[in-house]
Amino acid sequence: MKIVKVFNNNVVSSTDEKMREIMVLGKGIGFQKKPGDEIDESKVEKIFRLPSDVTPENKSHFQSLVEEIPYEYIKYANEVVKMATEGLGKKINHNIYITLTDHIYYAVERFRQNIEIHNAMLFEIKSFYNPEFLIGLRAVDYINKKEQIKLTEDEAAFIALHIVNAEFDVTMNQVMSMPRMLSDILSIVRMSFKESINEKSIEYERFVVHLKYMLRRTFEGACYSEKQDDLFTLLTKEEQPAYGIAKKIRKYMLEKTGKEIPDEEMCYLMIHLSRIHKYGLLN
Repeated sequence: MKIVKVFNNNVVSSTDEKMREIMVLGKGIGFQKKPGDEIDESKVEKIFRLPSDVTPENKSHFQSLVEEIPYEYIKYANEVVKMATEGLGKKINHNIYITLTDHIYYAVERFRQNIEIHNAMLFEIKSFYNPEFLIGLRAVDYINKKEQIKLTEDEAAFIALHIVNAEFDVTMNQVMSMPRMLSDILSIVRMSFKESINEKSIEYERFVVHLKYMLRRTFEGACYSEKQDDLFTLLTKEEQPAYGIAKKIRKYMLEKTGKEIPDEEMCYLMIHLSRIHKYGLLN
């Protein structure tokens, strides 16, 4: 491999066998090197290829990061992404390398300057994005050991949001709004039942899981493939209490997202609400 551009002592760009641009990382790999020089492959620690669909703006941002931010932070972000892909068993958007490198660097800088930023949504993130939050805790423990600092679980929650944003086809604003919307919908349900809900019941837990996926489907524009016209008609007649609550949820979602829950989604809402009504209330 030949060097195309030297970004700093530890990062250079080159091209692969298909002439696609790659970033080559390694301690001292760019030291006293210039374009056209051969890359010392014994120093290569990581080869990073930006995805083909990355925007020019994000590509430029990443190149600025590797020039300005110490090499170690790129390695930290790479390790956290590895934790996320292995822990979640999912592919995630490669743009996270850009946002996460940036975030980790400034999180460490803020700590060293005694600037505290509390995550106002810590409780909601713990609950709504628990798998991602647990990875965030692992990431914080890893960074703390490497940098000899003490980032808190507030920072774990911020990292969790970056992971979720890369995991699903939604914006960061939508990622942050979903936990609050879940809380609002559950409040609507609680106020709609005359008796208290047993929040430890299997019916309630399944309902909460369904709501999480419903919110994600709504923001991603996904929907069920099969029509449920007959089932919808039947449920609206036979499950009036559940239908009444489902209509409140539909109205709330329309007000918050500008998107109306389809009838197929309403069917599943009514089924879950009906089961809570029959088996998940405290008498």
